[in-house]
Amino acid sequence: MEAMHRRRPGVRIGSGSAHALRVGAAVVVILVGCRPIETAHDRHRPSSPREAYLLALDAAGLGATALARDWRAVGDEALGDPLAITLPFRETGYLTPERPVALAYRFTVRQGRRITLSLDRTSSDTDLVFLDLFGVTGESASGVRPVASADSGATYLEYMPPRDAELVLRVQPELLRGGRYTLTISGAPTLTFPVHGGRLGDIRSVFGDPRDDGERSHHGVDIFASRGTPVVAASEGTITRVRTTPLGGKVIWLRDHRDRQSLYYAHLDSQFVTVGQWVQPGDTLGLVGNTGNAVTTPPHLHFAIYRRGEGPVDPWPFIASPASRLPPLEVDTAVLGQWTRSAREGLRLRARPTLDSPPLEELPLHTAMRGVAASGRWYRVRLPDGTGGYVASWLTEPIGGPVHERRTGTAAPLRAGPRADAPVVATLGAGEPLPVLGRFGPFLMVQAAAGAIGWTRGD
Repeated sequence: MEAMHRRRPGVRIGSGSAHALRVGAAVVVILVGCRPIETAHDRHRPSSPREAYLLALDAAGLGATALARDWRAVGDEALGDPLAITLPFRETGYLTPERPVALAYRFTVRQGRRITLSLDRTSSDTDLVFLDLFGVTGESASGVRPVASADSGATYLEYMPPRDAELVLRVQPELLRGGRYTLTISGAPTLTFPVHGGRLGDIRSVFGDPRDDGERSHHGVDIFASRGTPVVAASEGTITRVRTTPLGGKVIWLRDHRDRQSLYYAHLDSQFVTVGQWVQPGDTLGLVGNTGNAVTTPPHLHFAIYRRGEGPVDPWPFIASPASRLPPLEVDTAVLGQWTRSAREGLRLRARPTLDSPPLEELPLHTAMRGVAASGRWYRVRLPDGTGGYVASWLTEPIGGPVHERRTGTAAPLRAGPRADAPVVATLGAGEPLPVLGRFGPFLMVQAAAGAIGWTRGD
């Protein structure tokens, strides 16, 4: 460990040092999981398990290594370029353990939703993975602020935003760890639907609808149901008011114990609770009616939510169940982490895994790409230049046999990537037959006679 501590910054870690780093990472797990990290850094209390892990790397003499610095940088870079997704979302992918990696996803959440994020992995349960959630405050990586983190070693996180929010989730495994994963992000209402047996289709007047010829706006939703249908508590809390008023008729106010908001029930036919009574979600409070200024309308419940400092807020996201369902995974996940290629001319790289998503570009036939993850019938891929997006799985094929063969004219370098400045991995002899596996721009992916796979100019 002393030698690792003396390593000069900027020096890459070789195989022996990588082994030391694996041992050090195990020490980090012990430092993070078995005793407070503040004993070594008593003036810096870590704000998340990931930060505690970084402090433990420093304490173990590993924080200045190039690999550890790369790991930190990759996590920061991911925040600056997250994948835009819509909920619900599920993705199966592969995290390479050979080099530092981090994933980031950006999505919008409305106030009143409970967001759940879960990560299922095939790797060892002792491997750490860090789930950190950030609120977006600007367009750059520095324009985010942490709002929640999963506990150390946990692969599940739940969050309820206090208001409409743009969020970024970062997923990062510890150093030299990886494997297959399935990430699921979904949203659900935070409140129970307030009419027994009701559904969203029963709402016929929504928040903000005009009232009194535009003199005022609707401060809730109207849920229509047969007279006498039970009205239920949408949350755990205390009954604060049970009254009869000219506008609301028979009304009930419920103070939500968890979220510190008031729920308002109006136009009831009957009231079954008393002030001060404690209720649980689903408890019957009264019956649907049309009292108050609703005497000329069919029976319905006027349901509203009032939050301190905000006034009335739209109840819809608080009670609406997800309209869409997660599609089943219908692709071969064996290609994840491997090279694949377009099997049809004009394959479109898209921003999202849907046919109506705007195309980012068209890919020529046999364009080589690496499968990163899968969702539904789509692969998320990364092109050799680092750009990425989604492609239809049925228009791709694994890189197995060659698509054709060519011969070199003169001796030429075989490079590690499709760039003129990419490192040379071998030299191709003059007239050497080359099985062509794929292409990218002016470069061909070929297999040399000695078995090495790399890139050479195709012109």
